[in-house]
Amino acid sequence: MSANLLALGAIALWASLAALGVALSHVPPFLLTGLALLVGSVIALPLSRFDVHQWRVPPSTLAIGVYGLFGFHFLLFIALRHAPPVQANLVNYLWPLGIVVMAPLFLPDTSLTVRHVLAALLGFAGAALAILGGRGGGADAVWAWGYIPALGSAFIWASYSLLTKRVRAFPTAAIGSFALVSGLLSLLCHVWLEPATALSARDWGLIVLMGLGPLGGAFFLWDAALKRGDARQIGVLSFLTPLLSTLTLLWVRGEPPSLSVALAAVMIIGAAVLATRAR
Repeated sequence: MSANLLALGAIALWASLAALGVALSHVPPFLLTGLALLVGSVIALPLSRFDVHQWRVPPSTLAIGVYGLFGFHFLLFIALRHAPPVQANLVNYLWPLGIVVMAPLFLPDTSLTVRHVLAALLGFAGAALAILGGRGGGADAVWAWGYIPALGSAFIWASYSLLTKRVRAFPTAAIGSFALVSGLLSLLCHVWLEPATALSARDWGLIVLMGLGPLGGAFFLWDAALKRGDARQIGVLSFLTPLLSTLTLLWVRGEPPSLSVALAAVMIIGAAVLATRAR
């Protein structure tokens, strides 16, 4: 399977995160993330043919994995608590742009072309339009210190994605160890920062679905894509995430997409085509 198809698979799974998050909005975020990541780590068992040796990576590689999976969600949750969620989400979606423009800094054999820069900017503009237009355009320009951790979360995911291409090659099944340790750290944050919460059978079912999808399976697909493909092209394709997420939310709510969302789709698809043709 090609790298771009694997990346699109991860993006499709991430697109369901917002809808699942709305359905589980009553569950404390660190509890939700911790449980979902633990479920997601189980995917590594059949992927490694139940050979736990494939989970083992050097401590430095494990640290990068926990930095990515745990650090990203930790800062994102702080941002969403201390900044308007629409704007914070928009700042967080700088991570695809970060992958494109930071690729030459992390990957010495990679150069940045004018097409990649133009595609990244067009994709980010489309992502912004999808988020703001999908929420009715009610986002006012208000400063909040929570934008700083939102920017930090974007940097973490972009740099994590690029750093995994620099370290010694490791099996994709090792993402299970990243998710396992990150899930345990998230549960510790829950115990430390959040109130105890009782979960219903429906909650558990949705958490399992989240763990197998956007907080589990997507990470394995993402790693496989990065191992096979061009990080710059994959970064631009990632701008599809907020668009698909917005469309999924509208579909769940039974609302038609607005003109701004349709325009965002044209911009993002155009950016993806422009990036995949760049050399």
